[in-house]
Amino acid sequence: MKFFVIADENTVTGFNLVGLEGEVVETADEAREAMAKAFAPDSEIGIVITTERIASEIRSEMEEYVYSRSFPLVIEIPDRTGPIEGRVSIREMVRSAVGVNV
Repeated sequence: MKFFVIADENTVTGFNLVGLEGEVVETADEAREAMAKAFAPDSEIGIVITTERIASEIRSEMEEYVYSRSFPLVIEIPDRTGPIEGRVSIREMVRSAVGVNV
């Protein structure tokens, strides 16, 4: 199972340093094309890592992929500028679900 990063240049470069492949995207159209490649039927990609900002630009297309197929899984992470304002973080979800700070 392969990991693949679809993100801005800094994020892709960071993941490249730990051995993960990725594609730098700067526009929503580029992100759509990269996501279509990741979800292609012959793709060996198991997990797609993308930033919250890029995911928010192509939210409807991403949700269509995510809810219609079981693989690849999509993980959204904050970019170097931090999380998108108003978005509930995983830490906050865990805290509200189990009542413990992780």
